[in-house]
Amino acid sequence: MRKFLLYLSIIFIFSCQSESTDSPTHYYRIVGETMGTTYHITYNDSLGRNFKKEVDSILIAINQGVSTYIKDSDISLFNFNKEQDITFSGDDMKPSHFIQVNNAAQVIYEKTDGYFDPTVMPLVNYWGFGYQEKKPVTKVDSIKVDSLQQLVGLEKIKTECEGNFTGHICHLKKSNSNIQLDFSAIAKGYAVDVIDDFFDAKGLENYLVEIGGELSAKGKNLQGNFWSTAINTPKISAGLNEYEAIVLMNNKAIASSGNYRNFYEVDGEWYGHEINPKTGFPEKSNLLSVSILADDCMSADAYATAMMVMGLEKSKALVERLKYIDAFFIFANEEGELETFYTEGFDVVDNR
Repeated sequence: MRKFLLYLSIIFIFSCQSESTDSPTHYYRIVGETMGTTYHITYNDSLGRNFKKEVDSILIAINQGVSTYIKDSDISLFNFNKEQDITFSGDDMKPSHFIQVNNAAQVIYEKTDGYFDPTVMPLVNYWGFGYQEKKPVTKVDSIKVDSLQQLVGLEKIKTECEGNFTGHICHLKKSNSNIQLDFSAIAKGYAVDVIDDFFDAKGLENYLVEIGGELSAKGKNLQGNFWSTAINTPKISAGLNEYEAIVLMNNKAIASSGNYRNFYEVDGEWYGHEINPKTGFPEKSNLLSVSILADDCMSADAYATAMMVMGLEKSKALVERLKYIDAFFIFANEEGELETFYTEGFDVVDNR
């Protein structure tokens, strides 16, 4: 369920903020690296505070919870622990980042009928898109895929938590010790939400938070307009600045998913990074990209990935059923031409 998000690399061209910490406009920008990607944050603060140190500290803590590339992270401890009952502790009655993401994943797993399933980790590794060595599968072993798929299913992990005045304790029980989790399709969205919460606690009313293409906006930009972003053209040959639409973000979060930049080809066969947990194989369909608008970025992140493997019609039905999210779909018609479909929650200001 690895994701390549589809927004313009830096969307600040639509909201020209000042980077100077002594600017009379009080808009500031901080940038950095996290989760194998970059972050760009712009915020308005009349007190002129530099929050980079605090933001980096928050992101380091989240990584320590959910990164499969950190050997002693919580998720790695879960993945490689051969015990089937594993205990995780939180502080001050609040679950750890790992547990919070796990709990959210359980909810979205149920809402999507299992199409969002972080237990695909062994399959993601097999197909060459995981934390193991990145290499194409030159000869598909259907028996191996079938055996790995027996480890898939988030219902195979039971979570039991209890809190008291000394902390928060959770037990994760997996039915098979080889079950592993991959939160790459939800972690960046979760991190955006945590940074949002931090800014809200500091009294900020205007900001744009972007981590690896996942975005959340509050209030207005320097020009006094709602923040805006662009949805890239989902073609292999498309440049990073080619887009299908520019949309306004009115106190919302947005995330996208697609296969067209993270894939490989072997003997004419195309393999993308979106693994269908129902089949164990990379998903192939006419749905090329999904962008989800939601109140929180974590939900937008996860639902965008789920819909890429659900396909166009099932995704449309899910959006209609859920009501609290909106979707922008880009798909290929029978002639191979790009078409778009989006729900009324998207405020499109430029649709090509």
